[in-house]
Amino acid sequence: MHGTPHIVSDVMTHTVAAIGRKANFKEIVQLMEQWKVSALPVLEGEGRVIGVVSEADLLPKEEFRDGDPDRYTQLRRLPDLAKAGAVTAEDLMTAPAVTVRANATLAQAARAMAHAKVKRLPVVDDMGLLEGVVSRGDLLKVFLRDDEDIAEEVRREVVSYLFRAPLSPVRVQVHDGVVTLAGRVRDTSLVPVAARLVRAVEGVVDVEFELTGPSGQPER
Repeated sequence: MHGTPHIVSDVMTHTVAAIGRKANFKEIVQLMEQWKVSALPVLEGEGRVIGVVSEADLLPKEEFRDGDPDRYTQLRRLPDLAKAGAVTAEDLMTAPAVTVRANATLAQAARAMAHAKVKRLPVVDDMGLLEGVVSRGDLLKVFLRDDEDIAEEVRREVVSYLFRAPLSPVRVQVHDGVVTLAGRVRDTSLVPVAARLVRAVEGVVDVEFELTGPSGQPER
């Protein structure tokens, strides 16, 4: 029913900085600063993603620089302590990398980021070769969508489908991504369905109702 949702390839960055297994610590930091990114994919061969080095992987070197941790910290932070002594990407990286395909929906990419607690995902093809990177900021671009574009999709894909013969025209207004449906409809039991469908429209922040049923009682 809805228009085709945006996918990762619509918003991802195609030109990406990446490193090899043997990239040294200072080289990694310099590349992050140069490209203004918080993580770099680690590649081998013709561009297959084998891991990611992030700022979180680099920070233990500074954290543990000026002293030896106590026994409890050693046991609790063993992986971080190992990274504190690492000097190359292959020892610093988090592997395997959490990646996403270019044809994944933005919702799928957002769930993968949230589950892995990362800010960026390498985008790979069927062979695992790097195609780009998608960030949290990229996924939020859908909320820059024009209000009238959202309103038109809601009218076309939701209102005309659910409320085919309203008692009065169902008006659709959108302000800063918040959709309001107002009017008089024959079946108010469809309101929860409408709410779910409107929220599925990309760029919608929230939905509100000023609908009444045949008796004129409001349904919110």
